[in-house]
Amino acid sequence: MTVLKGAAIFGQSGGPTSVINASACGVFQEALKQDAITAVYGAAHGIKGILDEKFYDMSKEDAYELDLLKTTPSSALGSVRYKLKSADEDETDYKRLVEVFKKYNIRYFFYNGGNDSMDTCNKVSKYMQKVGYECRVMGVPKTIDNDLFGTDHCPGYSSAAKYIATSTMEVYHDARVYNTGMITILEVMGRNAGWLTAATALAAYKGAGPDLIYLPEIDFDMDQFLTDCIRIYKETGNCIVAVSEGIKDKNGKYISEYGSDLAQQKDSFGHSQLGGLAATLAAIVKEKTGAKVRGIEFSLLQRCAAHCGSARDVEESYMSGQMAVKYAVEGMTDKMVGFKRAEGSEYKCEIQLLDLSDVANTEKKIPREWINEAGNGLKQEFVDYALPLIQGESAPPKEDGLPRFAKLKKVLATK
Repeated sequence: MTVLKGAAIFGQSGGPTSVINASACGVFQEALKQDAITAVYGAAHGIKGILDEKFYDMSKEDAYELDLLKTTPSSALGSVRYKLKSADEDETDYKRLVEVFKKYNIRYFFYNGGNDSMDTCNKVSKYMQKVGYECRVMGVPKTIDNDLFGTDHCPGYSSAAKYIATSTMEVYHDARVYNTGMITILEVMGRNAGWLTAATALAAYKGAGPDLIYLPEIDFDMDQFLTDCIRIYKETGNCIVAVSEGIKDKNGKYISEYGSDLAQQKDSFGHSQLGGLAATLAAIVKEKTGAKVRGIEFSLLQRCAAHCGSARDVEESYMSGQMAVKYAVEGMTDKMVGFKRAEGSEYKCEIQLLDLSDVANTEKKIPREWINEAGNGLKQEFVDYALPLIQGESAPPKEDGLPRFAKLKKVLATK
């Protein structure tokens, strides 16, 4: 194997997670150990930081602060949503990347993100090969949506699932304190894939979860939903419903868009009824039932709750960054680090490398056979899949009773 000597650069892209920095920690700590890697840079705001020549010298950071990245939520370097055009369409960004890579002798490029980020990785890798600039490119997976193709699960999903399941159980108990019943609508992230909303089934598995669960994988039928909701409420005096933000009707219309129809209606003060999906469904259910109805949107909390992290998720996220570096130094390129679940009853996660071209822009959805026949709940297969992922407790160390997150110096690299 030819040893490729040069600098490494790492960037974060897309929506943050509570463990994205654990992957960054894995990349930085491993890269700083490698003799073949002459400098380690962290790009400010992903690919934009490279294009703008704004990145940090990670060797200048305190070892303790780097270690704290494992339990620090969000993107420590700053994230970005920037889609590279096809090189056939416009080479401007690619030429600039080559210019910056040559200036700093960057020979290793690690990019941490979801579908679009793997697309960026793939485009950069192919362009570098086309122009004959040797650079090893590795994708480090990240998405709470758990929808990356080819990997058993994605770093970030497990901790979000743990938070969602935990919060659902807490809401379940809170919703039952009064002698008057209530219908509760929980809105969970997930536009096209329902993995996050499905995590509420883990709460149901423990006897404190939703009665009904609706995922984007199944067309949403408003009439059937109302029938089921009213039936359960009449039978038990309470009903909890979990919905993915991306549920649509059979015509492909987002249910959240029904809120604009409700906006035509006014309350007794002449105010329009507006809101997100939970608020929209809550207004419809209240109108039909007259019951007390509460809509709860988990929102950003589900992706930044490092205080309720899965230790397994932190370990695996760190490992994905670490192994990306090891494989690149060994000569691998044009790959994403993926997870494969070993056969057998005992959970074991193995690393597998996936071609970037296969992963880029391909979404993985929940298998139909894991969803019940009525399309409003999950089967045991999902519980068996998800339960091992949320094991172990992870939380940041505390100072004065509050979390101590990493504080990076962010010393700009110069040449």
